[in-house]
Amino acid sequence: MDEGLIKKPLAKNDIKINGKDDIVGSSSVTPFLVFSTFVAGFASFTFGCATGYSSAAEAGIVADLGLSTAQYSLFGSIMTLGSMFGAIACGKLADLLGRKSAMLVMDIFFILGWLAIIFAETAFLLHLGRFSLGIGAGIFAYLSPVYVAEIAPKNLRGGFASALQMMTGIGVSLTYFIGNVIAWRTLAVIGALPCLLLLLGLFFIPESPRWLAKYGNEKQLKDTLQRLRGVNVDVTEETTEIRDSTETLHHLSRSRFVEIFERKYGLSLIVVIGTMVIVPLAGSMAIMFYASSIFKVAGSSISFDSSLCFGLTFTG
Repeated sequence: MDEGLIKKPLAKNDIKINGKDDIVGSSSVTPFLVFSTFVAGFASFTFGCATGYSSAAEAGIVADLGLSTAQYSLFGSIMTLGSMFGAIACGKLADLLGRKSAMLVMDIFFILGWLAIIFAETAFLLHLGRFSLGIGAGIFAYLSPVYVAEIAPKNLRGGFASALQMMTGIGVSLTYFIGNVIAWRTLAVIGALPCLLLLLGLFFIPESPRWLAKYGNEKQLKDTLQRLRGVNVDVTEETTEIRDSTETLHHLSRSRFVEIFERKYGLSLIVVIGTMVIVPLAGSMAIMFYASSIFKVAGSSISFDSSLCFGLTFTG
């Protein structure tokens, strides 16, 4: 046996099929994978814009529409209420419609929200638009990271998923930066632009391979993986792994909900629920929603610079 083949990992061994070089088990970055992740990133960007919008647009909206402190406080916080409804629906939505179609629903809520804010002449329409943005944000929080994780190869999932957080931070920072120099309606238009790009991009990106394994057919699954991994990569092994893991999860999903409260899951359940409760209670979202006001009340003479620096922390 060739000594070189012994020393070389099996996943790295080159084989030829139909005259083409294929690398079994290879995981590389392809233009189509980057493009699909970039399209999903538009949702992250518009989420960042929506998060930072209430702080950046506060002075202009209060002056133009004559909102009271209570009305504007509701405008900032009602997005979190909408997020609750979006988060409740997103799991079933993604499973029933598929990741792409669910992203379309999410994008529609984002677009309707921005349009309502752009054309708002009353506090009611302003609040309605912000609530719609919240529903889209609630769907996004689950959907986009799951989609990117499902299209990316194992060894690259962390990097590609973290790109979404970076896009969110860029959206927040950009909104803080330009919100002090342009009108609040124009700022809403800028927030809506990524939604339109996402709408266009959805026609070109693939469905999630794992969703196809659950609801589609073998050919669609393999064709999608081939496009994502490259024409010279053998995706047979990954196709089998995705199909097997999907079947395993399907059987596990038949377990009763009350089983998660068994003693053996106690510590894990406490950690998960505790994290989900403590992080929002720390107040990071409240600071983002009202950063400019907070820095002014704190006596800062450079509230704009302080808000911008705060927004930049989310790009790291």
